[in-house]
Amino acid sequence: MQAGQAQEEDRADQGTEPVQGKGESNAKPKDPKQKKRDKELSNSVEESIKYWHGEDKVPESLDQTKEVLTEVMGLGASFDVVFREMTFGGTKAALLFISGFAKDVILDEILKRLTYLTPEDISSDAFAAFMINYIPHIQVEKSEKLSDAVIKTMSGMSALFVEGEAQVIIMDTRSYPVRGPEEPSIERVVRGARDGFTETLLSNIALVRRRLRDPGLKFELHQVGRRTKTDVSIAYIDDIADKTQVKAVTEKIKSVNIEGIPLADKQLEEAIIGEKWNPYPMVRYSERPDIVASHLLEGRVVVFVDTSPSVMVIPTTFFDLCQHAEENRQTPLMGSYLRWVRFAGIFASIFLLPLWMLFVMHPELKPAPLMFIGPHETAKIPLLVQFLIIEFGVDLLRMAAVHTPSPLGSAMGLIAAILIGDIAVQTGLFVNEVVLYMAVATIGMFATPSYELGLANRVIRLLLLLATGLFHVAGFVIGSTLLIVLLTVNRSYNSSYLWPFIPFNAKAMGAILFRQSVLSSKTRPSFNKTRDNTRMSPAAGKKDKS
Repeated sequence: MQAGQAQEEDRADQGTEPVQGKGESNAKPKDPKQKKRDKELSNSVEESIKYWHGEDKVPESLDQTKEVLTEVMGLGASFDVVFREMTFGGTKAALLFISGFAKDVILDEILKRLTYLTPEDISSDAFAAFMINYIPHIQVEKSEKLSDAVIKTMSGMSALFVEGEAQVIIMDTRSYPVRGPEEPSIERVVRGARDGFTETLLSNIALVRRRLRDPGLKFELHQVGRRTKTDVSIAYIDDIADKTQVKAVTEKIKSVNIEGIPLADKQLEEAIIGEKWNPYPMVRYSERPDIVASHLLEGRVVVFVDTSPSVMVIPTTFFDLCQHAEENRQTPLMGSYLRWVRFAGIFASIFLLPLWMLFVMHPELKPAPLMFIGPHETAKIPLLVQFLIIEFGVDLLRMAAVHTPSPLGSAMGLIAAILIGDIAVQTGLFVNEVVLYMAVATIGMFATPSYELGLANRVIRLLLLLATGLFHVAGFVIGSTLLIVLLTVNRSYNSSYLWPFIPFNAKAMGAILFRQSVLSSKTRPSFNKTRDNTRMSPAAGKKDKS
């Protein structure tokens, strides 16, 4: 056995491999390039180019460039990677692009212009002639790094290599597959804008630019992921946002060192926030450009991630996650009413079931007006087990609704409501009030504007049910106290999660409880530590008083 292993190692060292069914004397030599490919373990484009080329520079020879790109980009193996070699004015050149991203009309115009060149037109400096005079395109840049050309080509741009030049011309000719802006399914409004973010970064930025024509609005571009090179943009208004906070978010994103974020914003959030087992969201997700524009005017930092139709708003608070755009589309009175109804639904989604079970187990705690609360008939299953079964059943129903085609959704609802709920009560497995209160709590969860907050409240309700069912009054009190402590110690980028309740700010708390009119909101939220805290100029304030 050891002798056989030694022979195999000798063959590997000599670059040969045995042919199956033949003796060792008939071993065929192994391709040196294939052997080198098998040994490559590059984690990034830069490492791969250095492995095959020795340095991250553009080769002067097109043949050498093609050879490197064959190994790095799979040129010749991937059908959508195109390396078009041509001659313009007696100078050899090659155009590198991804066929699925390239905008044919732009490339045709560029190539048509270059084909008219004569050797006299580019007799002195071919690269400078191409770059300055003869490429009829707006977004053009040059680079001396081959990794820049490969990365930007993979993102949809086109790279023009010129024979004898150690530089490359990079042209933004990309055209991504994109759907039109549609109203977000989670943040729907009765009245208001119907456009929402898409999976294309440039389109999302344009939707915000359309609403904020402030020259101070900045969009910084970064790339995250050694392999995915996902475009990430940090947006803020320069003269409003806290520069310390902007710097902290930027440095955190730059320090992310993972192979990629194919699942976009959620993976980036986990990488920069670092909250592992905290159920509550530390950022706010939104798919509405108008909501994002409002947060930018408040001094927040917004993070866009390419391929994601939602953006992250940093920092955020618990009460931010409880507000909805619909409240600001109505009068202050109706907006305040809708906000209170929403708050009541969120409160019910957390505390209604634990409180009801506590009153059932300890009737002496019930106030006189609530003496009617409690089951008049017993069921075959204990109350706590009934709640747990229905909790998991509702979660299962919710997940089934996500994966069920729309035409079958109503049929599934009928099955859940009639065949399961009604028959379970009639057979004595469940109590009527358990099903009723569970339905009210579920409606409260669905009324929560933030999907992530609704799921977190659901987990907290389940833990409160277990604590109340096992330890009765002490379990409910201690569980509720721990919930408040958890929300208090939470920090969203060094900002209090329960602001303006903790630390208490009476004026800001009033603005949370009652929807203020536009002219009444003269200052920005103080917890953002904005550089400019005033919404209205002093001249406008004097004019209003007069």
